[in-house]
Amino acid sequence: MKPKAKKALTMFLVIITLIVFCIWQNNGIMVTKIKYSNSKIPNDFDGYTIVQISDLHNKEFGINQSKLLNKTKKAKPDIIVITGDLIDRNHTNIELAMEYISGAVKIAPVYFVSGNHEKWSGTYKELSDKLTKAGVTILDNKKVSLDKNNKTITLIGISDPAFYPDDYWEGKRLKTLMIGEQNNFNILLSHRPELMDLYVDNHVDLAFSGHAHGGQFRLPFIGGLIAPDQGLFPEFTEGNHEKEATSMIVSRGLGNSIIPLRIFNRPEVVVVTLKK
Repeated sequence: MKPKAKKALTMFLVIITLIVFCIWQNNGIMVTKIKYSNSKIPNDFDGYTIVQISDLHNKEFGINQSKLLNKTKKAKPDIIVITGDLIDRNHTNIELAMEYISGAVKIAPVYFVSGNHEKWSGTYKELSDKLTKAGVTILDNKKVSLDKNNKTITLIGISDPAFYPDDYWEGKRLKTLMIGEQNNFNILLSHRPELMDLYVDNHVDLAFSGHAHGGQFRLPFIGGLIAPDQGLFPEFTEGNHEKEATSMIVSRGLGNSIIPLRIFNRPEVVVVTLKK
C-alpha cells in the first residue's frame, strides 16, 4: 500500500472510531448504584429503592424510550424521582417527554420537580397538566409522606429558582417546607446542586439534584470541566456529596442542551437503596 493511501486509511479509521466513541458516550446509558445509610431511616424502609431520572432534555433512548424504561424497570424501584429538565427549551417536545412518563408510571409511583428548562420553555402549564393526568405527583414547593407498614418518611420538592428568583435564594420556600420535618427522615428533590449549603442549613437528610450534566466533559482525576451556575471545574457534578448531616446525590443526567456532546460522561440513571 502506498504511503498516502496508508495515511488516508489510518485517518479514516481514526475518524470512524471517534464517531462510534461519541455515539456510545452520548447514548450508552450507565446505571450508577448507591447505598445510602442513615440511622433516621425506619426499619421498614431498609432496602427501599429510588430511581433518579434527571435532565432528559427530550433525548430519545430507543423507540418509545424503551432502553431507558428497561433500565428503570430492571432496578425494581419503590419510587421514581425526576429532578427537572424533562424537556428542553430549544427543542421542546412534550409528547416525547411523555413517552418515558407513560411507561414509568406503570413501574412505580413517579415524583417530579421542575428545572430551569421547564420555565424557559414557556410550556410548563401544558406539561404539568399532562404529568398530573398521567398520575405523576408534582412536588413543586410541596411535600408528601411515604408510608410503609405504618412508618413514614417525608419527600419534599422545591421548584427551580427560575420560577421564583428572589425569595428562593433566601431559602424561604425550603424553610417553610422543612417545618416539623427535621426529626423525621426527609428526602429533598431539587434541580440545583449548587445550593448544597441551603440544603445543609435547612437540615435536609438526603437531596437529589441534577442540572450540572456531569460537567459535560470529564477528565480522569479532575472531573467535570464546566457546569451551569458553577462555572469551570465545578464542585458538584456527580455522585454523593456530604456536608454535616446532609447528603446530596447529583445525577449526571441523560440528555444535552446548549452543548450537544458528552465526553467520558455517559448518560446516567441513578439507583439509590436506603439502608438503616
